[in-house]
Amino acid sequence: MSRLSRRLLTVMMVAMMAILAFAVSPETVRAADAGVITISGDVATQYDAYQLFSATVADKAGSDQKVATDLAWANDAVCQAVLPVLHDAGLDSSASTAQAAAEWMNADGRMTTALTAKLARAIVEAGAASVGLNAGTAAELPCGYWLIVVDDDAIAQGEAGTAPIMALVGGSAVTVKPKAATPKVAKHVLEDSTAAWGKAADATVADDLYWRLSATVPAGLTAYDAYTVQFVDTMSVGLDPSKVATSMRMYVAAGADGGFDVVACEGGNVSSTPAKGWTDITSRCKVSVEGNAFTVRTGDLIAALGGADAFTSGARVVAVYNAPLGANCNRGATKGNPNEVFLRYPRSPLADQSGDAGFTRTPSDDATVYTWGLSLIKRSSSDDEPLAGAKLRIIDDRGRILTTDGAWSTDAGACVTTGADGHVELNGVDAGVYTVEEVAAPKGYTAFEGKRAVTVTAEGLDVKQVAAAKPEVTVSAESSLRVDTADAGTGSIELSVLNTPSKEASRSFMPSTGDRALVLVAVLAAIGVAVIVVALVIKRGGGRREK
Repeated sequence: MSRLSRRLLTVMMVAMMAILAFAVSPETVRAADAGVITISGDVATQYDAYQLFSATVADKAGSDQKVATDLAWANDAVCQAVLPVLHDAGLDSSASTAQAAAEWMNADGRMTTALTAKLARAIVEAGAASVGLNAGTAAELPCGYWLIVVDDDAIAQGEAGTAPIMALVGGSAVTVKPKAATPKVAKHVLEDSTAAWGKAADATVADDLYWRLSATVPAGLTAYDAYTVQFVDTMSVGLDPSKVATSMRMYVAAGADGGFDVVACEGGNVSSTPAKGWTDITSRCKVSVEGNAFTVRTGDLIAALGGADAFTSGARVVAVYNAPLGANCNRGATKGNPNEVFLRYPRSPLADQSGDAGFTRTPSDDATVYTWGLSLIKRSSSDDEPLAGAKLRIIDDRGRILTTDGAWSTDAGACVTTGADGHVELNGVDAGVYTVEEVAAPKGYTAFEGKRAVTVTAEGLDVKQVAAAKPEVTVSAESSLRVDTADAGTGSIELSVLNTPSKEASRSFMPSTGDRALVLVAVLAAIGVAVIVVALVIKRGGGRREK
């Protein structure tokens, strides 16, 4: 090998070692055509980045702005997806270069949230390639304009995808912080005694019992073309779902602020006429009941409110339905009869809302209804023995009368009769005032006259959260009725209806027929009085004759 050849080989080996040394530690040098971006915040954990334009990017001297030159479309798929959207938005139909598109987009007021969302949808539907980004982790991307969207599959419960974000990457590092707000859901039950919605109430079995579901959609969701929510409700087995579908009413109002008093409540019932500012959207909604669970899905809320401008301020959605207590409900405060709901809402502006896959959900919220068991026991006042055969008329504070099958009727002639154990059961009643009349006493006993009132009071239902509810029951009764037990935990209330035997009651007046000993004493006493009177008369008469 010649001396020249040996020198050339040495130079080539040195050059190769330098190249290898550079390749071993690429993190020490950042490519001139790349930049760093970090996504902060806790809106979501993963994002997808789509490049619109490649560019040479530099920081503008004396400013926090950047300058982009040498713009080109990232690829043909992006170009074909983006241009039709920009043309529809106002870009000259003859413009097709990346430079022209970027200049039009950079004009003030053109890149609205809605337009950014449309671009993102078009790019995603076109199947353009993306780069995955993790929240809180710095990532290197080629210089240019990038569109950042949330990875829908990574959105968890209580999270929501933000509107797509446009970022210019290159020069100094870029940090973007997406902002998003999630809907909230609440559940309440109507307490008939106060006509107020609360987290807890008590009620009578089979009576109409109204529940209210309410959702708050936050303001600022301008990236959505449509917005649908679904209430998912699960009732305990003690509640009767048979009236849910036919009674369901749905309402919507613009604005995230404000109350949910959409319908009037009176006498345990609710009106179907909405208050001012609310729109009845029942006909646009779909209710599906399966067992003791149901879903109710709204139509497009943006359309229901009249367009995106009204929806921008947020929305309130209310569902009201009737689900009475069933015969198998829990009595007492220990378990109650809970009813819970959560809300499904769109994962992001890019999510498919035609099925369930495009939705995530809120945490659950609940409300509970209680009921009490009331036993009336006919007893003898002399020995407390239970008495069969007493006919009682029991009237609630709505004027209804208890019937033999345990239901409440408006039949004025209805009454119930105590069985062999002396009991009459009121299985599942509301707090309130109950009137007891004795239509006929058992044989050998005298019925009390008039009416006697029993007052059942439940306290501790006015709570903000069901978990804080610790209902207490107090019972008072008028004479001839005696309160024996009142256990709020089990819901068991027992009262005795006391009766005096007929012969005991009559001794203060006249003896009853057949009480021979008492009759004899009475006759002898009468004869004695007569003898004394006659003797006095004779004595006085004799004195006058002597004179």
